[in-house]
Amino acid sequence: MSVIAFIPARGGSKRLPRKNILPLNDKPLIAWTIEAALGSGIFDEVMVNTDDHEIAEIATRFGAQVPLYAHQS
Repeated sequence: MSVIAFIPARGGSKRLPRKNILPLNDKPLIAWTIEAALGSGIFDEVMVNTDDHEIAEIATRFGAQVPLYAHQS
């Protein structure tokens, strides 16, 4: 059995627009979450679900899979 980390990351936000790609200490916010999941040693896969092309690119660059984005229009 595989253990999968699932990270939802919307492109929009009412309070802080585009918060998932805003830099926090020289990295996008979503990168910190992905790196924590990968570094924990408890997940076989880290997947990000998003409606935003830029978040999908960042997630992939930091080692997450973005399996559902390619199917969205």
